[in-house]
Amino acid sequence: MLQEGAHGKWTVSSSDESAEENSDSEKPCTSSLSDAACGTTSGPQYPCSEARKAAHKRKASPLKHTDKSLSTETPPAIKQRPSQEGSGWCLSSSDEEPEDQQKHAHKETVKEEKYDVPKGHLLNLCKDDKLSENLKEEEYNTTPSEAQDTWDLVTGGNPFRFFLTKVSGIEQNYNSGALHIKDILSPLFGTLISSAQFNYCIDVGWLVRQYPQEFRKKPLLIVHGEKRESKAELMAQARPYENISFCQAKLDIAFGTHHTKMMLLLYEEGLRVVIHTSNLIAEDWHQKTQGIWLSPLYPRLPKGASGSAGESATNFKSDLISYLTAYNSPALKEWIGLIQEHDLSETRVYLLGSTPGRYQGSDKEKWGHLRLRKLLKEHALSIPAEEPWPLVGQFSSIGSMGADGSKWLCSEFQESLVAAGSTVTTFRKCDVPINLVYPTVNNVRQSLEGYPAGGSLPYSIQTAQKQLWLHSYFHKWSAEVTGRTHAIPHIKTYMRLSPDFQKIAWFLVTSANLSKAAWGALEKNGSQLMIRSYELGVLFLPSAFGLDKGYFHVEQKKFPERKDSATYFPVPYDLPPEQYGSKDQPWIWNIPYTDAPDTHGNMWVPS
Repeated sequence: MLQEGAHGKWTVSSSDESAEENSDSEKPCTSSLSDAACGTTSGPQYPCSEARKAAHKRKASPLKHTDKSLSTETPPAIKQRPSQEGSGWCLSSSDEEPEDQQKHAHKETVKEEKYDVPKGHLLNLCKDDKLSENLKEEEYNTTPSEAQDTWDLVTGGNPFRFFLTKVSGIEQNYNSGALHIKDILSPLFGTLISSAQFNYCIDVGWLVRQYPQEFRKKPLLIVHGEKRESKAELMAQARPYENISFCQAKLDIAFGTHHTKMMLLLYEEGLRVVIHTSNLIAEDWHQKTQGIWLSPLYPRLPKGASGSAGESATNFKSDLISYLTAYNSPALKEWIGLIQEHDLSETRVYLLGSTPGRYQGSDKEKWGHLRLRKLLKEHALSIPAEEPWPLVGQFSSIGSMGADGSKWLCSEFQESLVAAGSTVTTFRKCDVPINLVYPTVNNVRQSLEGYPAGGSLPYSIQTAQKQLWLHSYFHKWSAEVTGRTHAIPHIKTYMRLSPDFQKIAWFLVTSANLSKAAWGALEKNGSQLMIRSYELGVLFLPSAFGLDKGYFHVEQKKFPERKDSATYFPVPYDLPPEQYGSKDQPWIWNIPYTDAPDTHGNMWVPS
């Protein structure tokens, strides 16, 4: 059916129009369902979002832009062989809403296609053929000096322990101080005994290959949220590996997902916790902007120490145990015991999680945006009433916000984000500007990945049409400070800044997108908080880093040159964010873009 609206004309099938509309979270498609429901077995063999499946299809069968009059928009190019990354691994961001769930029958074959790539931001990507090989088999190796640099960085020059993932195709100085998953799992970081990987989308074979050879047979627990056919397929992926076991996270509320991304790494030398934003698939560690918090190496407590020993000033140990306990899983009891046996007192961040449920009384403040509200009230300094410090939210997916801002965004959610100190502030919430950072169509078109990068930005036309009011809050993605303007963000960050964007009252990196499913929504006249999904992030507060002024300074130098001092926080994108221009549109995954070619000379036709 042909439709027309603020985003031009497009065609949606009848299945699109009748898709589920009553929630904000993803209901994953299961690749083993009938061909008519989820495509054929020639596609990815794992549960995947419809947006990522569309990206896979367009990478496998690119549609060249044929309008010669537009060819001048494509910068001078070099040739790159394709990355056939969809051939056997998970392509899901897990971030979509159920209204994004359309099921199309399609058969896909992977064919060779030359890509035109701008020199300006691909640089040396293709000088070495190894970099153009199939992503799934791509080997990431470091020289001994690079490994030592990484180790020095982790042990010294980053007081926040906040990192970005390495990005292929950008200037190498911008990868100084960034981490690949192989760095995190390197023997330099510890002699592995066993590990647990919490995630949404997992390619088991690829994950195993990220571990050093000597650690690949160590016990590995995978914590996931798959059900039925997709669960069976995940198990099938792991069949060749006797060391892998599973924990299925309970998802009893419709449309919830297990969206948390965390690693627990037990070493002979101690324990490490990693909280990050990447799915366990090659694509998420290749050309996207992603965030990582890497804990210190936690030493084992002396024998006989109490379970409450080794707590940090931020209560991180007991909060992590509470989060793991919420799974109510025997498989995690062993890890809870291990955490109790270690000294986590050096942790300077606060844990902020979401777990599915309906919470009342004091339990309301344990999770989601009410947990953030509580932490800010208790540990953030109050902000002068005459200074309405703006909020910045940056994310890769957007749920249904309601008919206007009063339904959730500018009411309960904003109230949590502006909470600070014990004193009552006198300014009205509506005086606090909200800057929402979400990529434009041109951000995606001009990215390293081209239009297929939009597969990890699953905002649907069905949702967007219902909340055009929201788009007035939108700001472009720009990250010149980290060399990542063309690396589409899958990181999610939230912060509060001074009016001149020079000071930060607090900073959060998390798996939680802008949705009620992730953050929770109040019910029953505010007496109950309902959360659908598992999420996890860490909150940086100046007081925990010994800053009595109540704010971090924004680090304004290029990211790799940041100061060692905890005074300057390394925000991974440009501030202040730039508001959408009159011609800018938010990326919407399930409508075509055929007017201008992407960096590979292709168009986007998702169906």
